[in-house]
This record gives sequence, structure tokens and C-alpha cells, in this order.
Amino acid sequence: MVHKPSCAARIRATAAAENWTLDATIASIAECCDVSRLRAHRLARGWTLRRAVDELRRLCLRDGASQPGVDEDQFAAWEKGRMPRGKTLDLLCRLYETDTQGLGLAGSYHPNMSVPTPVASGATTSRPAAGTLAAFATAEPVIEAVETYRRALDSTLASTTASATQLEVLDEQVMDLRQVYIFAPPAEMLLRLLGTLEEVRLLSGERQPAAVQVRLSEMIAVLATLVADALMKLGRLDQARMWYGTARAAADDAGGIELRSRIRVQAAMLPYYYGPLERAASLAKDARLLNRGRATSTGAFAAAAEARALARLGDVEGARTAVRQAIELFDHAPAGPADDAWAFPRRRLLLYLSGAFTALGEVREALRVQQEALALYPDRTGIDPALLRLEEAMCLVHQRNPSEACELASSAYLAVPEELRTEILGVRTKEVIRIMPARVRETRAARQLGELLALPTGRM
Repeated sequence: MVHKPSCAARIRATAAAENWTLDATIASIAECCDVSRLRAHRLARGWTLRRAVDELRRLCLRDGASQPGVDEDQFAAWEKGRMPRGKTLDLLCRLYETDTQGLGLAGSYHPNMSVPTPVASGATTSRPAAGTLAAFATAEPVIEAVETYRRALDSTLASTTASATQLEVLDEQVMDLRQVYIFAPPAEMLLRLLGTLEEVRLLSGERQPAAVQVRLSEMIAVLATLVADALMKLGRLDQARMWYGTARAAADDAGGIELRSRIRVQAAMLPYYYGPLERAASLAKDARLLNRGRATSTGAFAAAAEARALARLGDVEGARTAVRQAIELFDHAPAGPADDAWAFPRRRLLLYLSGAFTALGEVREALRVQQEALALYPDRTGIDPALLRLEEAMCLVHQRNPSEACELASSAYLAVPEELRTEILGVRTKEVIRIMPARVRETRAARQLGELLALPTGRM
């Protein structure tokens, strides 16, 4: 029968009075109080569970190690026989300055038998050797060892450090970030996204059941994509590419076709704005093919992204075909939320169609979708409304109204709050100047627009 903590306290007092070694104190508590050696290590130091968890976290901070997702309940479960994961086991050995055998968490291997006998306390169990395959199959001690090992495997498969409540809380955090992301400055969002990502990463670092691991990988894919998007808006292109790569790896690990498709079309935005355009078209096409023609918002997103990339590449027929497919898929897809950075509402479809029609020189259609889209942005002060107005300025260039185009581009650029006036807006504003005839780029209006872009922006 397990004794009360007061028993361990009496043993500590005796140990202190008689100058016992720490190992002797641990062994005495384990034997007298009938507890595991892992728990005996804690009791021999006089630590509560709360103190043990805090000491483990201090150790991780001191040594620069990743902190396991652990609380008092998890620590108690380890002390009662649940086997910690490999990295956590190493941290426990460092915390108590011993090895796995000293913690009572090492397997026992008889010299004449190859089947390991997992041991979750300080004791080891002796098993007789089996001389032949038949003896191995019928000897009761070996059968008992095999059964013990099976129970240990079942315990490992059933164990998880992520409770249902934790997953629900993380899901809520991710959704909150997706909603806030629409309006918040990219630099501000980076810190918030990384905070939640660290919580998910710590849980992913521990062994989880397959279904839980899939959910965690999905969260990582979404959060990493938003980090990449924020970095892209800030002009941190190399970092954005790497984060998109991380998002794709997480989506592939989760395995869902919808998510894998969505990550690829999101990643197509980087080469669309910064080049090469061929890469943008390729990623969007991959996303469209993964979607397999299903009427989903992601399918519409992929087709729309491919349309505007092909339009800028000069593939008129390919762009028009993609536009028709995007509209058809969107019209048949279930309606999604408008206040979610991960959604593809109608205003975003119109933004992408605006890019396609503008690049194709189809000014009437471009102006139509731009006005419809702007009506869906109540305050018209964010990044997307500014991109729509910049494309309206490009249409004015096509209509040979360069002065009016420069005036509209300047107004659109300056209307964006400074903390949101990031590199991506500068890139599109420069495009207004780039598509002008060479002689027009030398006019006063064009030069003034260029000088405006030379001023500091919200880039980090």
C-alpha cells in the first residue's frame, strides 16, 4: 500500500540526521512507501508535483531545451507507470541527475532471452530462457513476458499529453487568429501567431495518437501559412518561402487533400507578387489538380489564382478558361464566412478576377468587379481595397489616363494606415508605373509617384 507523503518526510528527516546519501534515501522511500523510483526521487527531495514541474521547466530554460507539454497530472501519471517519451525521459534523467535505470524506467533484458520485459518501477522480473521455438511458445513465464510487453505497448498507444480540452482551446485560438489577421498589422500578427505555434509544436513533439497528430499538423499548416503571408507582406521574401515550405510539409503530414490544395494556392501569392510568375501559375495549377474539380472554395481559389497568373504571363485563353472555372466552382461551393483569413469569400474572388481582367486589358470587366469588390469592404482602408484601387489605376493607364492613374495610385497607397503600408503595396504601386509607356514614366505625375514610394514604409 502506498504510504502518505508524511512517511517520506520522516525518512528524509532520518536521512538528514544520519547523513544518508541521496541514493540511499530514494531507495528507502521506494521500498518503504511502495512507490516508483521516479516518485521516490521527487519525495526524497521534498518536492511537490508543482515544484517538480517548475524545476523541469527551469532546466529546459537553462539548457535551451524544448519544454515538454507537462502539468502536474502528467507528471503524476509518469510516477504511476506511464512511460514518458524519449526526449522527456532524457529531461527527467537530467532533472534528477541519474539514468533511466535510476528512475526505474529502463527495460530489463535477461542474458538468455531476447524478449524485453518493460519495468515501470524499481523492480526487475527474472524470466527463464526458452531453448527452442516450441518452448518459447509454451513456457508460461515467456507468455507472461509477452503479455506484459503487449500491455506496455497498449499503454504507449493510448497515452497522450493532449487532452480534448487542450485541442478545443487551440482550435479556438487558431480561429481567433484567423479572424484578427484580416485587420491587424502583419508585424503585430507575427508575435501572436508564433505564440500559438509554440504551444502546438510542444504538443506535436510528444507522441500523440494518429488522429490527434493530424489535428496538430493541420494547425501548424494554417498558422505557418499565415506567418508566411505576413512575412511576404513585409517583404521578407526568403523567410516567407521557407515558412510556406514548412506549411506544405505540415499539410502533407496531415494528409488531407483540401488542406494540401489550400496551402499550395496560398503559397502561389508570393511568386505572383514578387516573381517568378511561372511558379505562381504552377503552384495554382497543382492546387487546382489536387482539388479534382470539386465545387469547393479552395477549388475556386486555385482557379482564380491560376487565372490572374496566366493573364500576366500573356496566356489569354488559359486565363479566360480559368476565370470561367473559378466563377463556376465558387457559385456551386458552400458559402463560407467573410471574417476569416482562411476563407475565400466573394470579395476575394473579385480581387483575383480584378487581377486577371486588368492584366488581360479587359478594362470594362475589371472596373466592374473592382467596384463590386470595394462595396464589400465597408471602410476601404485595408490592404485588399488598396490593391483593388491600384488595379483600377492600371486600368486608367490602359485607357491612356496616366496622370489620373498616378493620382489614384498615390491616394490608394496613402489611404492605408502606416502600420499596414507594407512592401506588397509598394510592389503593386510600382507596377502602375512599369506598365506605362517609357515617355509617360518621365512625366511629373509618374516621378512624384515614384518619389512617394521611396519614403519609408511599414516594413520591419
